[in-house]
Amino acid sequence: MELTGEIGRGAWLLERVGGWGRVGGSAGTGFEAYARILHPVDARRVVSPDADEPGERAAIDAARWTWAEVAARNGRVMHPLVQWCRLTDDETALSFADGWQVSPSVEGMLEPDQLAALTEHLRLSTAAADDVTAGVWNGWGELHGNGAVYVFVDADADPVERATERARAEAERRDSVCADVRRAAVTGPFLEWPGRDFLLFGTSLTELADLRRVSAGECDPGWGIGGVLPQLLWPADRSWVVASEIDWDSTIVAGSRTLVEEVLADPQFEAYEVDEDSDLTWDGDTLNAETSARRPDL
Repeated sequence: MELTGEIGRGAWLLERVGGWGRVGGSAGTGFEAYARILHPVDARRVVSPDADEPGERAAIDAARWTWAEVAARNGRVMHPLVQWCRLTDDETALSFADGWQVSPSVEGMLEPDQLAALTEHLRLSTAAADDVTAGVWNGWGELHGNGAVYVFVDADADPVERATERARAEAERRDSVCADVRRAAVTGPFLEWPGRDFLLFGTSLTELADLRRVSAGECDPGWGIGGVLPQLLWPADRSWVVASEIDWDSTIVAGSRTLVEEVLADPQFEAYEVDEDSDLTWDGDTLNAETSARRPDL
């Protein structure tokens, strides 16, 4: 992706911003149809070590769950405006009797593999697959050098080794953001969306589909934006918009009826049709607000 100061690229979309907390407030109004893609849920289970094998450590089973699986286990209802806080009674995570634990979905961006899969549908719905604008929220800590750093080392590792590994990880984070991007995240210019300021980049669907590039986070030849993914995408012919509001754990695809139907039919996504006025705040999930008091025994 290449940083651009051509903020006028987004002027057309600013003219179509809908109400706060509504689908159109994230992806713009006036499209033929809208799909909401729920971000996948990370699930894990600690497997106890074999008592007959001294020194064997606990293992971790990891899986990707749908929201529907969490809803079924917790006696909730799946519907287009479902909210995680309603599925889990305002809990950020849940533990089940069989040892599985689930954590909230990633907020503010699609998983890289889901973004790559989505580009296959987006490509069929635009004549400008090589001329795409990406909007990245300027508030990500990674862009300012203060994002969280996670270092996984052996519990018995030497303190010097731990410090060295942490220093290496911090250097990688710092170097994963190009200098011009770091400056622009502070000084702009920005696409001034209501309540959100975005840096704009030029990209293509081919680049967005390249998982190696998405996950690299390097200045050259990678994206140079610290591993974060775009919150806004649209092609030069304005045929669709993909929007991941930074506080939402779902992504909106706005475009033609054909595009939305293809996304809804793709088993790679857990998706529902919504409209530009759909309420995606917590209060929008009225069905599970009514059932939350009847939580079953986990």
